[in-house]
Amino acid sequence: MKKKVLSKRSLFFSKIVWFVIFLTVIFFLIFKLFQTYSPTTVQETESLKPIENISQEKIIPGIPIRIKIDSLDIDASLESVGLTSEGAIEVPKELIDAAWYNLGPRPGEVGVSIIDGHSGWKNGTQSVFDNLYRIEKGDRIYIEDEKGTITTFIVQDFKIYNVKDDVSTIFSSSDDKAHLNLITCVIGQSVNQTIFNDRFIVFADMEE
Repeated sequence: MKKKVLSKRSLFFSKIVWFVIFLTVIFFLIFKLFQTYSPTTVQETESLKPIENISQEKIIPGIPIRIKIDSLDIDASLESVGLTSEGAIEVPKELIDAAWYNLGPRPGEVGVSIIDGHSGWKNGTQSVFDNLYRIEKGDRIYIEDEKGTITTFIVQDFKIYNVKDDVSTIFSSSDDKAHLNLITCVIGQSVNQTIFNDRFIVFADMEE
């Protein structure tokens, strides 16, 4: 009789133990499931997305306001210019200023940025690019924008173009890189007067 009672009690307690184990497993699974999809976890995951997006965004250069070429002692303000009524790039109003062509890329953007300036002005009046012809390959050109950011370009080449030459290629590129071209006049002499038909152009690439 006692054995039967003990057997029933053992069976009863065994069922209770297994029931407790079953409940423990169920609660554990529910807890893990809730933790995985809790608002805090989702919020933390979402908060990482803007950081990833920011790191992938391209930084857009500001409007250029200054040009410096230490090797030539050039440190000048940049005016913003467009096209003349004849379709030519405008020149800066001030002789000591250079001018950025605002219908093209900003220095530092993909493509070719253009900056022009006067040189060899009459009566020995100082102009911004008087000494540009002395530039050498490897010289650095620094462009400061309105945000105070400085973009560095390295001179790759330079060339003189006649007024009749096709210079369309100096305004575009297809290599997805940032370039900077500087343009100024070249002094020449006709029979009775000084002429400025030729153009001296400097080709520079953004420093990587």
